[in-house]
Amino acid sequence: MIVYEYPFNERIRTLLRLEDLYEKFKFFVNQEHPLQHHVALATIFDMLEVAGRADLKSDLLQELERQKQSLLSYRSNPAVAADALDAVLAELDTISNALVNAQGKTGQNVRDNEWLMSIRGRTVMPGGACEFDLPSYYAWQHRSAEQRHADIAAWFAPLAPLFDALSLVLRLLRDSGGPVKMIAVAGSYQQMLQGKVYQMLRLSIDENLGAIPEISANKYMLWVRFTSQGGDLKPKPLEDDVPFELTLCNF
Repeated sequence: MIVYEYPFNERIRTLLRLEDLYEKFKFFVNQEHPLQHHVALATIFDMLEVAGRADLKSDLLQELERQKQSLLSYRSNPAVAADALDAVLAELDTISNALVNAQGKTGQNVRDNEWLMSIRGRTVMPGGACEFDLPSYYAWQHRSAEQRHADIAAWFAPLAPLFDALSLVLRLLRDSGGPVKMIAVAGSYQQMLQGKVYQMLRLSIDENLGAIPEISANKYMLWVRFTSQGGDLKPKPLEDDVPFELTLCNF
């Protein structure tokens, strides 16, 4: 199954973009080649661009607190597993405290590093990080993989509480809804949302069908149109009935 996610607002869109960058960062930082570590470092720069909103940290703290209060209301419910609830509450407290203790603006340690900023300024230019442009960076790339990994991990460390928080928020959001089986008749599906506010939808589909969803949605209407790819990979309207699973998520 392939899962497609669609954010209903800019806040969730930002979190999903940051999550995507974090997954890319984790992959490349754990490789060994200098070019792979270059991508990991460039990804940190991309993170700073996306996380530039000054209120992102406070938004996450507010959401974590709201989730905590919501979960606390389930303590008296005998149908809720107490151990599982306590584990989530403990995780919320740990991550919230770490985010509160994160000092300064997100990524300020990177912004205060003139050497890193010189690299960032060159990487935005196509081919701008060549050895003749940044000889000191070229020399750094020739250090051992262990040294490079340690340096990148240290530069990323102050960002870690933010990404732990957004990972937990997105996990709770994804767990908030249950999948419902649907059929897109002749490749098209519409659903009235009647003004109910959702944060995100998740659409799961069998990859063997070769169907690709194009999604648009607001608080009144959800519309999904499935396409397929030919030899030129250009999307083409799909006229067959398409079974899929739809999950509407909201805090």
